[in-house]
Order: sequence, then C-alpha cells, then structure tokens
Amino acid sequence: TQQAALHNPPTRWHSCHRDLFIQSVRTKMLKTRKILIASHGTDGARAAEKMALDLCPQGGTLNHLIVVPDFWKGMMGDDWLNNASTREIYGNYVEGQLQEDVRAQILRLQRQAQRRGIRYLFEVTLGKPTECLIEHAGRKVDMVVIGSPRPRDRPGLRSRVDTERLVRHLRVPLLIVPYPK
Repeated sequence: TQQAALHNPPTRWHSCHRDLFIQSVRTKMLKTRKILIASHGTDGARAAEKMALDLCPQGGTLNHLIVVPDFWKGMMGDDWLNNASTREIYGNYVEGQLQEDVRAQILRLQRQAQRRGIRYLFEVTLGKPTECLIEHAGRKVDMVVIGSPRPRDRPGLRSRVDTERLVRHLRVPLLIVPYPK
C-alpha cells in the first residue's frame, strides 16, 4: 500500500516502485492543512509567508508565530540614558514601535489568508527564535515554513534561527524558503 511505501521504501528500486514512492510522498505533503510560519516582516520572511499561503489549502490553518527576540531589551543603553525616567520613556517608545510593527504584520497576513479562505491564527512571543519555533511546532502542525537567512550584505538585525538545532527537534517537515532576489 502507499502508506507502507512511505514507511518501508523498497531496498531495490524498480522505476514503478520509485514513482509510486515519490507520488506517496507528494500526496502526504499535499495534505498539509496546518502550517506554522515564523515571520517578522523582513523580505525573507515575506517570501516564506507567500510560500506558506501557496501551500496551505483553502480551509487549512496558517499559524503565524512572531518572535520578538529577547535581545531587544538590551537596547536600552546605559551611557546616555542616565536616569530612570529617561530610560522608562525610551523603553516605552521602543515597546510602542514594536507593537505597531507587529500589529501591521498581523493585519497584512490576516487579510491575505482571509482572501484565500485560510484560517489565520497568530501568537507573539518574546524569546529566542529557535526555542520558540521548536515549542510551537510541537502544537499539532503539519509543516514549519521559515525564510532563509538574510545575505550578509543586506542591512538589518541578525536574529537567526539555529537550523541545525531546529531540524534535530522537529517532528514535521521544515521548508526553508530562499531569500528573494
């Protein structure tokens, strides 16, 4: 059966067995109904969002995880923020900017999912991207989609996912979408 072929591929491939095996894998991948997309609005993340939307069928669920890296709290600085009230004002400003950015990302992706008949869920969390992804991938999703790392010559924060660690811990397929040209 096809199910047996997925778990016990033949040791010697005849062309018809190979084709059946490949078709079984494709069929299983096409049945992806719950996709976890880790995205934070960068060009690479938006390429991953587009791919996740393309892969998620109508009636499927797109789980959008936005990880605010915990290193942002270190952006408070001590050198010029030399009193508590100035630090608090600046901290509130940075937090407000983050909230606006996150809200805009959520609304943008939510509209795209709704146009395609895809159920949209989101979660915003503070932490390390790799650990947050591993934790959320364990919540009954069929696939995880992320963007590839930003090229070194492109400006921006270097909030990276440790893909080796991620692959070791995931129990579902991981799709890494190439950075757009």
